[in-house]
Amino acid sequence: MDANEAVNAFAQALRRLQEALGEPETAIVRDAAIKRFEFTFELAWKAIQRCLREEGLDCRSPKGCLREAFQQGLIPDDPRWIEMIDDRNLTAHTYDEETAKTIFKHLAGHSVRFEQLRKALGNHRAGS
Repeated sequence: MDANEAVNAFAQALRRLQEALGEPETAIVRDAAIKRFEFTFELAWKAIQRCLREEGLDCRSPKGCLREAFQQGLIPDDPRWIEMIDDRNLTAHTYDEETAKTIFKHLAGHSVRFEQLRKALGNHRAGS
């Protein structure tokens, strides 16, 4: 997958997350939104990785790629990106109702940050 394909896959996953967040909260919607968040997060950092790799920059982990994205001006220096990593790790490795409810409350803000990244990657790709 090249950088354009990675950015497009990320954008599609983000649309699906936003679709889920537009529904009234139920247990099923909450679980679906959290799963879509996981997909979106994975595709976001991998899109960053592929875009930066084309510029000769290498990052190998979500934290490393987010750090490099900040250094390259793709995302602001915002601790909520680290919160996003923590939320993703919690959803992938544990499940309990209270954690799910807490993370679901974070998803609207995560979606806003993802949208900012999507625009930045699109502008970055257009400038390449």
